[in-house]
Amino acid sequence: MMTDSLLPEVLTALARRVITENAAAGRKIAVAESCTGGLVSAALTEIAGSSDVLDRGFVTYSNEAKQELLGVSPDIIDTFGAVSIACAWAMAHGAVLHSRADVAVAVSGIAGPAGGSSDKPVGTVVFARATRGDEETVAEEKRFEPGTRAEVRLQAALVALELLLP
Repeated sequence: MMTDSLLPEVLTALARRVITENAAAGRKIAVAESCTGGLVSAALTEIAGSSDVLDRGFVTYSNEAKQELLGVSPDIIDTFGAVSIACAWAMAHGAVLHSRADVAVAVSGIAGPAGGSSDKPVGTVVFARATRGDEETVAEEKRFEPGTRAEVRLQAALVALELLLP
């Protein structure tokens, strides 16, 4: 059976809402992704008309990419780690600064199956949303059940999309 999308319907349905509602609000968006590796951007670009809303996406998987493309301070990564609210906050602000977006979301985490620790187990994902001209940033850490790598990444992408809703 052929479908209209390579991605799960739950993901594209939420992406459709993000595109539709941001278009209605006249907002441009940007995405800064680490553990999702472009999945959020891929979901958004599955939707016809996304070019009117999505300004750009940054896939900053390495710490160096976070620093070079988004301006994340090495001190933040050294002190708190790449999977920290501080890093997600800096990523989101960097995405707004280095784009034409009105709002940006950032996501960084440990999708597994390896890489976790007692402080930050597999399934730990941090998120932040920054809005141009607004000093207030929404940032949070979530701990998803450490299922498969794909399950963690899907849940992270869904949360990131929800943060982009006006």
